[in-house]
Amino acid sequence: MADVRAHAGVQVQLSVRRGREPVEFYKAALGAVEVYRFGGDEATGEVLAQLVVGETLLWVEDESPPHHNFSPESLGGATARLLPVANEPHSAVERAVAAGATEVYPVAAEHGWLLGRVVDPFGHHWEIGKPLSPWPPRL
Repeated sequence: MADVRAHAGVQVQLSVRRGREPVEFYKAALGAVEVYRFGGDEATGEVLAQLVVGETLLWVEDESPPHHNFSPESLGGATARLLPVANEPHSAVERAVAAGATEVYPVAAEHGWLLGRVVDPFGHHWEIGKPLSPWPPRL
């Protein structure tokens, strides 16, 4: 597992509804490993969880409109896409679809990458792929 100590950089935080379901989905669809969880049990239904996907730290939390944290379900769409890099984009997209994601477009070569796009059951969009040559290209 990746070293999960806080370090300089950007960590993704996804606001969702029904927080326990997305945590389990990301484990199944992306191979995420749960490293921290607060709540999501009988005592505290809302969840805040930290997951590791490859070397990326991903936070998943129940939305909180009073704190201006809205899920794509509340907004009627996602405001960002996430791009996991996978050695085998075809099998990674298939795994996500088998776990409950919906394919937006199949894996194909585009802009120097082999990319496919899915939307998870909670409204977040994921472009799963890998560069087809050394990246970034020389200009």
